[in-house]
Amino acid sequence: MAFYIGVDIGGTNINVGVTDGTGNIVGEAETPTGANRPQEAVIGDILSAADRAVSAAGVLRREIFAAGVGCPGTVESSSGTVVYNNNLGWRNFPLGKLLSEAWRLPVRVENDANAAALGEVCAGSARGASSAMILTLGTGVGSGFVVEGRIWTGWNASACEFGHMVIVKGGRPCTCGRRGCLEAYASATGLIDMTREAMAAHPESLMNALAEREGRVGGHTAFAAAERGDAAALRVVDEYVDYLACGVTNIVNGLQPEVVGIGGGVGRQGDRLLAPLRQKVYAEVYGGRGERFTRLTQCTLGYRAGLVGAAMAAMQSTV
Repeated sequence: MAFYIGVDIGGTNINVGVTDGTGNIVGEAETPTGANRPQEAVIGDILSAADRAVSAAGVLRREIFAAGVGCPGTVESSSGTVVYNNNLGWRNFPLGKLLSEAWRLPVRVENDANAAALGEVCAGSARGASSAMILTLGTGVGSGFVVEGRIWTGWNASACEFGHMVIVKGGRPCTCGRRGCLEAYASATGLIDMTREAMAAHPESLMNALAEREGRVGGHTAFAAAERGDAAALRVVDEYVDYLACGVTNIVNGLQPEVVGIGGGVGRQGDRLLAPLRQKVYAEVYGGRGERFTRLTQCTLGYRAGLVGAAMAAMQSTV
């Protein structure tokens, strides 16, 4: 039986798993990412975590046919090079080559959002879909598009960065240097910013009490207060869903995917987010809802989506 290593390099942790050919995880391990470290140290930790994952899986090295890596930033999949990763300080880093030499295996490197999208199509919420756009609502907004079971990245491997689609001309500043990007409004960071502003303007809001109790403001704070009828929180949630719906509607109108999956920390709100999102998107998509409409759903693999997708990309590259 053939097995594949999948690696997901996150901002906090690096998750490594061993999967079979269907995306089922048979062993996994994790290690802290640790930004601003020498590249060799990060590579060493990935190799060590992979050893633990293989041991947990109980498979033999000769049964592993390939490995895949999902990495944030700009990735040149054809060469396995991380062209640009801001958090780790990588520039033109030959990640795939180094891991391939260490493992003596073919290694496929993909953008992390693209890998997560493939994971959801192969083994998650979009399983079997002919086309799927997966949006990850975390620190930023990641997006990946899968068509007929393959990641679609455009001619220059940089397509589908919908987090940097402008939805408000001259709006909030985005980390990319532009203003009004979807990421500035629909990320967990954007939601937290809106929540803090509403808390300052409405000190009587339940959001303040919830944040004080937890010692922080999170992407869930406004949703939790809104569920209990807090007026200021209800306005924050409605405004947030408006912005997200604008971006999702644009994606649906432009690509008409069979599925749009919502993941990341904010995606864990489930129907508290999806119910109003569906209502707003279906009211705005071009041509109306019709008999064949894009299905909006919650992603199901969580942090495992990236490592599953990376492993499946590695499998595809060997076929």
